[in-house]
Amino acid sequence: MTKSPRVVVIGAGVVGSALADELTERGWTDVTVVDQGPLFAPGGSSSHAPGLVFQTNPSKTMTEFAAYTVRKLSGLTLDGQWCFRQVGGLEVATTEARWTDLRRKHGLATSWGVEAALLGPDECAARHPLLDPAAILGGLHVATDGLAKAVRAVEAQARRAIGRGARFLGGHTVVGIGRQDGRVTGVETDQGFIPAEIVVCAAGFWGPRIGRMAGLTVPLLPLAHQYAVTGQVAALAGVNDPALEAGRPILRHQDRDLYYREHGDRIGIGYYGHRPMPIDVDDIRPPGDMVMPSVLPFTEDDFAPAWRESVALLPDLSGTKVEEGMNGIFSFTPDGFPIMGEHRELAGFWVAEAVWVTHSAGVARAMAQWLVDGQPGTDVHECDLNRFEQVQLAPDFIEERGKQNFIEVYDIVHPLQPMEKPRPLRTSPFYPRQRELGAFFLEGTGWERPYWFESNAALPATVPARDEWSARYWSPIAAAEAAATRQRVAMYDMTPLKRLEVSGPGALAFLQRLTTNNLAKTVGSVTYTLMLGHDGGVRSDLTVARLAEHVFQVGANGPLDEDWMRRHLPADGVQVRDITAGTCCVGVWGPLARDLVQPLTRADFSHAGLKYFRATSAYLGEVPVTALRVSYVGELGWELYTSADLGLKLWDTLWAAGREHGVVAAGRSAFNSLRLEKGYRAWGIDMTTEHDPYEAGLGFAVRMDKGDFIGRAAIEGRTAETARRRLTCLTLDDPAAVVMGKEPVFAGGSAIGYVTSASYGYTVGRTVVYAWLPAALAAPGTALAVEYFGERLPATVAAEPLFDPQMERIRR
Repeated sequence: MTKSPRVVVIGAGVVGSALADELTERGWTDVTVVDQGPLFAPGGSSSHAPGLVFQTNPSKTMTEFAAYTVRKLSGLTLDGQWCFRQVGGLEVATTEARWTDLRRKHGLATSWGVEAALLGPDECAARHPLLDPAAILGGLHVATDGLAKAVRAVEAQARRAIGRGARFLGGHTVVGIGRQDGRVTGVETDQGFIPAEIVVCAAGFWGPRIGRMAGLTVPLLPLAHQYAVTGQVAALAGVNDPALEAGRPILRHQDRDLYYREHGDRIGIGYYGHRPMPIDVDDIRPPGDMVMPSVLPFTEDDFAPAWRESVALLPDLSGTKVEEGMNGIFSFTPDGFPIMGEHRELAGFWVAEAVWVTHSAGVARAMAQWLVDGQPGTDVHECDLNRFEQVQLAPDFIEERGKQNFIEVYDIVHPLQPMEKPRPLRTSPFYPRQRELGAFFLEGTGWERPYWFESNAALPATVPARDEWSARYWSPIAAAEAAATRQRVAMYDMTPLKRLEVSGPGALAFLQRLTTNNLAKTVGSVTYTLMLGHDGGVRSDLTVARLAEHVFQVGANGPLDEDWMRRHLPADGVQVRDITAGTCCVGVWGPLARDLVQPLTRADFSHAGLKYFRATSAYLGEVPVTALRVSYVGELGWELYTSADLGLKLWDTLWAAGREHGVVAAGRSAFNSLRLEKGYRAWGIDMTTEHDPYEAGLGFAVRMDKGDFIGRAAIEGRTAETARRRLTCLTLDDPAAVVMGKEPVFAGGSAIGYVTSASYGYTVGRTVVYAWLPAALAAPGTALAVEYFGERLPATVAAEPLFDPQMERIRR
């Protein structure tokens, strides 16, 4: 039996104790958990957390984390006392907008396997009699939600870990991180050095301070959040067993940024409606006698609106008042997700930060799987430490986005809704021209991305009317831009897509080892390929152009691809360089693309001269370009790359030449519609590490005869025929119906899958949907339904691709 590594976990809160439990359960018993505070309430967020666990989340991953937390804590007790009470969760609506959103949230719960029910006002009041049914329109009830006793759960999990050999050390303040030759060697505390091969920072809002010791930016912002407890509520007197604390569902009144839980015959009230109160981590007091560092003085004036709204919703509160209150510190990140993963520059130093009690056991399990097995069983790309671009690690960015996430924590947030500040950050060289054309920008990874252009508003476009939700961040102009792409030619800004240059004598061997397709082709080849995890799950999809014998340009999905590559770099012979910022790209696509481009160059852009999935260097006018003949909209054309300093000249050259051909600038809204009509997948949306290539319909990008590659052994013997689930194309039967993504799919009366991507197909005249379905229900012609805000919309499985299945338009 292999000896387990020495592990030190920094932080004995709800994450650190859960991680120690999960690691020791898997046989890693040499685990030491250190904390500066006393055990088992060391003074972080979990020491004061009110413990409400609502499972449903727009993120499948976060819902799974919460569901596991519920399952695990429900099975724990401490000296006969409960750690989790499954009293249920109830979210109520007092506005039509919220009631509509609860119907959407019911769909999310169904997609992710959480049983939920929509209730009328009287049904809500029957479950929570303090509610005034006249004040609400209805609610969403999840019977398996409930109340975690955070400190008790910490100790219960810690005791289990201690029973397997772990040790917990309170009163040990971390003052440094040991390192040697790029690896962590242990943790320096004020009580001495503790050696370790693996260190995990689970220090909560102290995480940025520990991160600095390891040379790592931990992008979280500590913020104060108000929580108050009333005096005795007459209607609760003698109702609840004091040992059980609560008998009614935990309650959320998100229209007014409020939540509630029972404390015996009193009510606890949490409030997110006040001004953001950021806290500098270096100003937080250390633990000490009678000092709870995470609890700050209660600011009564900030809470006044919360009390008025609470009495309106729960009239019985009028007979009491707030008797206790605090401003408790919690962690917020720039995108609202936890931070998990290993430091790229210090091997063996891991973080599990910005994790609330709701997701704590789920995050701990994923971390334990990652450490012990090499990869979590749940896709965690939304939570990965290395997901952020460099600009997103600026202190001002972290603070601004953290505050905005606090403000929006209970808001109805549209899936396309961008953060408003700080913007703009990253702009392509074409940005001035795009603004002149009336671009409507949304933001992603700091980039300003055009979604449509008001300059195209006069172009003909006939599209069905949309409901209020799907009409947000959308314009019928997208239909005109899609039509122009199909009928003439359009220019797309592809600059925000991550570009990596892989070079050196060992570049080919390196990329062959990392990817599934065969890249050993001639200079000028372009190859679509996948990167797999060791378990065969799809980590990413890439487009790789061989520009010289030892130089490859890789079209990637984001920082995680670069991170994966750097972690697998050989000792010498290969360099990986992010060239995104220094370059730019215009996609020129449409049946007239060659008519636009060929007169600008002396290079041969004919079909014979530059075949599909080939690359060449050329001059367009005075501009040197690298042209890749690829198309993600299903039309003839090229991705044209040049250096950033020549970007504006490239745009102007193409625009001037395209005027006679009716060229338009087109945005991502049209792009998404066109790519779905063509059946092209988007990694992180349509497929993740939880899916293998054959399930995702990408078996064509796997060459099992090319030699070994990461993940090959795991997928040996698998085929599209052996897949038990499939990413499947559907179309909605009603040409006017629209869905957005993440909706549940039904066969008969049963939910059997969920939507990944969806967009109206302007060419095919109906909404195109991709969804994960059981293989038995993925045959073309199968009648199904997609639930959208509670309405079952008939849908039919379709053969893909819907548009140009013979590839005649691309290969002309």
